Amino acid sequence: MAGHIQDRWYKTEQSTDGKARRVKTDRHGTGMRYRARYVGPDGTEKSKSFPDRQKRLAEQWLTGTAADMSRGQYIDARAARITFQQYAEKWVATHTTEINSREAAERRLRLHAYPYIGTRPLASFQPGHIRTWLNELEANVPAASHRRIIFGTVSAALSAAVDDTLLAKNPCRARSVQVPKASPPRVTPWTSQQVFGMRGALPERLRAVVDVGSGCGLRQGEVFGLSVDEIDYEGGWLAVQHQLKRIRGQYVFAPPKGDKARDVPLPKAVAAALRAHTELHPPAEVTLPWRTPDGVPVTKALIFVGSAGAHVRVSYFNDFMWKPALASIGIIPRPEEGERYAAAPEHGMHALRHFYASLLLDAGENIRALSQYLGHSDPGFTLRTYTHLMPSSEGRTRKAVDSLYLASGKHDHGPETAQAA
Repeated sequence: MAGHIQDRWYKTEQSTDGKARRVKTDRHGTGMRYRARYVGPDGTEKSKSFPDRQKRLAEQWLTGTAADMSRGQYIDARAARITFQQYAEKWVATHTTEINSREAAERRLRLHAYPYIGTRPLASFQPGHIRTWLNELEANVPAASHRRIIFGTVSAALSAAVDDTLLAKNPCRARSVQVPKASPPRVTPWTSQQVFGMRGALPERLRAVVDVGSGCGLRQGEVFGLSVDEIDYEGGWLAVQHQLKRIRGQYVFAPPKGDKARDVPLPKAVAAALRAHTELHPPAEVTLPWRTPDGVPVTKALIFVGSAGAHVRVSYFNDFMWKPALASIGIIPRPEEGERYAAAPEHGMHALRHFYASLLLDAGENIRALSQYLGHSDPGFTLRTYTHLMPSSEGRTRKAVDSLYLASGKHDHGPETAQAA
């Protein structure tokens, strides 16, 4: 790094005899005397001024800056004056291609971060500022799981600032900062009676959605986006390649969550239910934009359609079909006259995925395969969500011993024979 110290109170001039001599400038005695100058990594000149009698401090600052640049820890002080909100607004517009994800991140920052830390310059952030903000967050956001998501968004923005050399370290990752701990609700899968009860309580033209959700583990958007070309009846596979998604009130076709297309085994019972459904309700071609409301139009022959022959409007389905069905079989209470059904997030169509997971685990399927069928990006997430549903070691022990005794009983041998062995 090329740098030097400029003395703005004196300048060098050549006298008539050709010798150099120092003379006072017009600024002599006023303002900052020393100006430390260097060229930054971006090719532009940077500087910092120091008062009289502090030339050594200017030299130390210049030396420290050069050391930071050589270690890759250089922070442009001028650029780092940008506030968290100014930087985060630019970051949130570019950190993902998913419109829904961008809007969700922008909303979290606008409501829960900008009012508290939005005006703070990036370079001034310390772990204490994050701890203070988390205290405010706890007072205003009761759900720990929601606080954890908000914290993750802020931390991601600050990590991007570190990558952009506007911040030396991410204060959210300091040891003294306690990440909000979300206690994920313990999944309680439906019983088979509840699953088949829901199937019977739904309108006849949409009953097979229960078969696809509970028998293949598809998400709601994947069920209602299911098209004819994704079903391989002969091979026994269902290809999850897209979903029906709502963005800003408008429906589109989009890749599955996380852009994770996958193949799921198609059980014969589900295949039979889909064949019977399509015989009574032929698939309908539906054209929607791809990925975004202004995307390229794409046409799919959908298995499940609304009464008007268009795609199913998910919000209408949830409020006027799914919840009444839940109430009819006693999973949620019926509302009083003139009131709406109470929120029941644990009993949405996602409950069918939980049932599917519990069914596979009970049958001895491994976590990695289940994670792949569910479309999870991390088998660890699948394990954390469903580990309590896995057959326990003590359960396997009881089953093994009981099997031994049952086998011995068939040959007229009692427990004594097993003990002797």
